[in-house]
Amino acid sequence: MKNLCFILFTVLFLLPCLTHAGWIDQNSGIINELWSVHFPADAQTGYAVGGYGKILKTTDGGANWVSQNSDTTHPFYSVHFPADAQTGYAAGLHGMILKTTDGGANWNGQNSGVSYSLWSIHFPVDAQTGYVVGIYGTILKTTDGGANWVSQNSGTTNNLSSVYFPVDDQTGYAVGDYGTVLKTTDGGANWLDQTWNSDLFFTTVHFPTDAQTGYAVGWNCIIYKTINGGLNWTSQWPSTHNDSYAAWWSVHFPVDDQTGYVVGTGFNVLKTTDSGITWVYQNVSFGEVFSVYFPVDADTGYIVGQGGAIAKTTDGGGTFIEEEKSYDPDWQVKSLQVLPNPFVCSACVPGYEQEYFVLWDISGTRVGTYQGNCIGTDLAAGIYFLKPVNSSEKPIQIIKLR
Repeated sequence: MKNLCFILFTVLFLLPCLTHAGWIDQNSGIINELWSVHFPADAQTGYAVGGYGKILKTTDGGANWVSQNSDTTHPFYSVHFPADAQTGYAAGLHGMILKTTDGGANWNGQNSGVSYSLWSIHFPVDAQTGYVVGIYGTILKTTDGGANWVSQNSGTTNNLSSVYFPVDDQTGYAVGDYGTVLKTTDGGANWLDQTWNSDLFFTTVHFPTDAQTGYAVGWNCIIYKTINGGLNWTSQWPSTHNDSYAAWWSVHFPVDDQTGYVVGTGFNVLKTTDSGITWVYQNVSFGEVFSVYFPVDADTGYIVGQGGAIAKTTDGGGTFIEEEKSYDPDWQVKSLQVLPNPFVCSACVPGYEQEYFVLWDISGTRVGTYQGNCIGTDLAAGIYFLKPVNSSEKPIQIIKLR
């Protein structure tokens, strides 16, 4: 306790003298997961979307985040404002696509023509031509601002988690499950399969400045890079993080292919300043980071994640001071970790594989009892709550994605 008081005193005393100190938490005002963040034109006005139909907006660099009315309780997984802070799109569960033309004052539903999850939406040049991808190999395209969404032939039934067109609306990439990497050079009329390893599961793809050099990240903490437009991909797996239960959820290189950020499981942000040759950890205060975005440069950026968490940096992630933590006698229960979380097939509780856990769904209905080595294999996608059998502790929220 004395150490904690000393740390608090030191922070308060030095606060007027400290600026740009790493990642600073912001108050989102919600407890739902935030899956995607985007700042269209500058570091002041931005949007974040997530669980239970949440759409948040800030106009003051994150000092205040205001909820907007989406008129749905379904989760959003992706948000993108192509050219300015007025016209933007959000995509999510059950084929949902919403559009705003007034900075989020009103969000209007569009007919995607599908009824399953859409994971990523991207408008490369303007608010007219855009792409969205989702499960079962879904790729949709619009050329009229979403008035009509037309299905494209992806050539795969594997789930697609991310789509990105780096320079124009002609050349783009989509990635997903079982190592799926797709490329088009004709606006999606044809998608070329560049998959080379079906054991990989990608979550995000990003090409910083052109269609040649790009990065893809995913489950098992994989990071891959191409310098020839996807013909070849080279692993940039950081040797300091080899976790088969973890995932990188998002990658972003703000201005060039030198300095970039990767975020994911386990309180982690990774940063490189040498095109991925080396990666440096930047710990943050919340356990799962789902999206990272730097609007203008490599210094000022935002991350969002678990439990409505939002953090901002103005010095490229800076350095971190780890506070001393104190634990009560029940730490063994309160520090339980479910990995991966969110998960696709099943999850486990490391160190408690032989113990039993009770699960409830979001309505409070008990859905079953699972052993800690294999949780949720028979569950539908959704939000659940888990706690040890015969425990009075607060349940842990877990999410099954597919």
